[in-house]
Amino acid sequence: MIRFEDVAVTYDGAAEPTVRGVDFEVPEGELVLLVGPSGVGKSTILNAVSGLVPHFTGGTLRGRVTVAGRDTRTHKPRELADVVGTVGQDPLAHFVTDTVEDELAYGMESLGLAPEVMRRRVEETLDLLGLADLRDRSIGTLSGGQRQRVAIGSVLTPHPRVLVLDEPTSALDPAAAEEVLAVLQRLVHDLGTTVLMAEHRLERVVQYADQVVLLPAPGAAPVLGAPAEMMAVSPVIPPVVELGRLAGWSPLPLTVRDARRQAGALRESLAGLEREAHDLPRTTVPPPRRRFRRAPAPAEPQVAEVRDLAVRRGRVDALRGVDLTVAPGETVALMGRNGAGKSTLLGSLVGLVAPTSGSVQVGGAAPHRLKPAELVRRVGLVPQEPRDLLYADTVGAECVAADQDADATPGTCRALVSELLPGITDDTHPRDLSEGQRLALALAVVLTARPPLLLLDEPTRGLDYAAKSRLVAVLRGLAAEGHALVLATHDVELAAEIAHRVVLLADGEVIADGATADIVVSSPSFAPQVTKILAPQPWLTVSEVRRALA
Repeated sequence: MIRFEDVAVTYDGAAEPTVRGVDFEVPEGELVLLVGPSGVGKSTILNAVSGLVPHFTGGTLRGRVTVAGRDTRTHKPRELADVVGTVGQDPLAHFVTDTVEDELAYGMESLGLAPEVMRRRVEETLDLLGLADLRDRSIGTLSGGQRQRVAIGSVLTPHPRVLVLDEPTSALDPAAAEEVLAVLQRLVHDLGTTVLMAEHRLERVVQYADQVVLLPAPGAAPVLGAPAEMMAVSPVIPPVVELGRLAGWSPLPLTVRDARRQAGALRESLAGLEREAHDLPRTTVPPPRRRFRRAPAPAEPQVAEVRDLAVRRGRVDALRGVDLTVAPGETVALMGRNGAGKSTLLGSLVGLVAPTSGSVQVGGAAPHRLKPAELVRRVGLVPQEPRDLLYADTVGAECVAADQDADATPGTCRALVSELLPGITDDTHPRDLSEGQRLALALAVVLTARPPLLLLDEPTRGLDYAAKSRLVAVLRGLAAEGHALVLATHDVELAAEIAHRVVLLADGEVIADGATADIVVSSPSFAPQVTKILAPQPWLTVSEVRRALA
């Protein structure tokens, strides 16, 4: 169905090809997963299937890419639209209408399908992806994860024979990600749809893959093989595989179920050993406040304090009666379903959203009343869309501007970029970075001002495991220096690795607030892979297990 024949892609101005030696075939009715570190060219390979490379991106494509017999060099994206459905890393760039229902119908209108067919398929897709309650909502009012589901739904309704998906679960909560992957599996198994997908969160997707295409390093030729074979040699692996390598299991498990079957001896070795939870000093977690009873104020000074906060956005109660305190040196993970209010709470803390009622205090002041120059020294936000913070033409110019805005020593931002993005030169344009690399650059820009409170909205979206490890090291260092961190995340592995506390939100309300182990171990949806494998023992991460065994 998809055939790459000795393909190389070189973008204008680049000295070397982004990808080369790409030579593999994706048979009809298979789900094939692209795996590799950030920046190795996964998105380039996906865009070559849809015709965006070279017709939209420019550059030179050597070799041949065919989809259902059509050569993408001679067929523009619109001439492939009836065969290929594409969802990129940025759902916002995908939308052309204002409401959910119109967006689901747009692709079919472009293909001239009959109205009764369009109506039936829209209803089917609304049900498949759990979007029925959002059909009349404006896309601009949706959360990042809800937009992701709409983007996926809009390419499903025309019933393409090939689906090309770039990070399809990156903005989805665990339950929504499982629903989307179950839909894709049904399309592959029951309808013979061919799916080519890139995804960094391998713990979610690798068990669904029929084959894996491994891109081990920039410029290296990709290798196609069975998932277990590729995971045995891949530089990026999910926790279940990492634990299998540590324990010496053979064959390497790809699922929690397979790992549990082999974990008996490891559980015995770990029995009685103490869990060393985090490298960071733990703070005292105050008990959750009850709305009917005012809790006593914490004795220690708070970086941020939210009291009985309510935010109404249009007809939607985004937040209701939210209470939250964040202490210096504390890392708090905000978790919950898409649309639960996590991003709205971050927006309230950084002054982008004014309270409808209740109060928000950051460093003793209401953030929505502060001037930008004062606010940047109290709180910094890295948003879901990092390009919102990036406006210069080069990485070097971004760093110079960040140093000036923060009144920091020249070179401060550049040093952070070198730590988070090794190998990225000053003359690189931010648009030439991958999604994960842009996020790391935005983080460096925000960190330049060294704000006491740092907010991150889906900070691991688009990051591979190595980049995530670098991010974790930086965030741990900031917390150790006394910075307070609040992360809105669906990445349960990140929360297990770094968070002191987890605050669960549902429908705009706090439903749980406690130590990470207490919250995630008892939650089937938010438990990390290691917890599921080694239950009932309360281990959270492979690094904890490694330290205990040592």
